[in-house]
Amino acid sequence: MSYPIRVADVMSTPVVTAAPDETVSDAAGTFLEEGINSVVIVEDDEAAGIVTGTDLIQALDQDESPREKPLEAVMSAPVAMTGPAAELKDALETMHDHGVARLVVVEDGRLVGLVSTDDVIRYAPQVFHRGALAGESEPTAQYHARQETEYELSDWEFECSTVSCDQLSVGDRVEFSKTISETDVRSFATASGDTNRLHLDESYARETRFGQRIAHGTLVSGLISAALARLPGLTIYVSQDLVFLGPIGLGERVTAVCEIVGEISDRKFELTTDVLNADGERVIEGEATVLVDDLPETAAIEIEAVA
Repeated sequence: MSYPIRVADVMSTPVVTAAPDETVSDAAGTFLEEGINSVVIVEDDEAAGIVTGTDLIQALDQDESPREKPLEAVMSAPVAMTGPAAELKDALETMHDHGVARLVVVEDGRLVGLVSTDDVIRYAPQVFHRGALAGESEPTAQYHARQETEYELSDWEFECSTVSCDQLSVGDRVEFSKTISETDVRSFATASGDTNRLHLDESYARETRFGQRIAHGTLVSGLISAALARLPGLTIYVSQDLVFLGPIGLGERVTAVCEIVGEISDRKFELTTDVLNADGERVIEGEATVLVDDLPETAAIEIEAVA
């Protein structure tokens, strides 16, 4: 199965808000200062409405003296809402049902974000490739396969789910999990030359927005390559696009999940490439194109079915 794109992955946050008694002039100044095109009107700690750039233009066109007009007189209300855990396809349906281009994102009664059609457009390729608007995929066989990797460590876990063990096809998936350790981070810093103190100096990192040391993003994304190395065949990267959604601290266990979503030509495939934290939340999202060659004759594949 594909891991669906959720509202939390695409929403804008924090949300710029305004009081209902603020004026059109106030909102225009906020739009200019913040570089935004909408504000959520909040009253009694609840989202009461939304004012967009279009609303301001209409107010200017319809009123001779709109500058002091209160926002409650021009806002759209009530607002359409969704939750951060909602799948993107459900959010799009909500937009369509309400005839709006923006949804207020609320969690436990708190305003946590705003998702718009612009946010969705930025993720359009992932939406289509992941089948985020489609139904469930067919069940697949599961197996562990050891092939051209030189060695394995006890902390590493991997699993393949395929339609057929004999050849790759759309829907095939591989997962690889490991814990990001102190040794991993320091070895990567030396190997790459990235000795940013955020990764290496605890007292320094505590003063940053993260409040702790975090692993290098490229170190964490390296699990994608580790997963692909365990697909049947010799996997060769052609391209990789990544979006980093959240940090990973030292000692956290992460899982790379790669799924074939398209066959470009013989032996050339498109894949979604995600990295999830221990809670199953996506911290890296991406897409890759790979070539898959036959293994050398000396590399025998050992396949162990998963019970």
